[in-house]
Amino acid sequence: MPSTPRLRGACLCGAVHYEVSCEIVSASHCHCSMCRKFHGAAFATYGNVPRQHFRYVKGQDAVRDFESSPGVKRSFCANCGASLTWSDDRYANEIAFALGTLETPVSQLPGLRHIYVASKAPWYEITDSLPRFDKDN
Repeated sequence: MPSTPRLRGACLCGAVHYEVSCEIVSASHCHCSMCRKFHGAAFATYGNVPRQHFRYVKGQDAVRDFESSPGVKRSFCANCGASLTWSDDRYANEIAFALGTLETPVSQLPGLRHIYVASKAPWYEITDSLPRFDKDN
């Protein structure tokens, strides 16, 4: 993995820090019920990168995984509960990280789209012009 981080992030309490050593490949606002519950919000926003470009640099012992469905893991900080990553065994070479945990400013999110809009919160209206998919595209 290249040694120069392009992006840095951390959990709410600062116990866990991570680095991403490449540009974000794609990004999505996920409206599935599990992401809504995991984030406590209308949707979760993730950036996707090749797994080899994501690494924890502090507090990995505080990271916990929860298997929300077979082969799907959601990681979070055991101290503050902050959502950190999402991964799926079907895409073993990729990892998605919660963009809300970034400390590095990002102005461009390639491929930003809404996914799983068929199960979005009924009280939330999508008002932007981003592409929408009933499931993942």
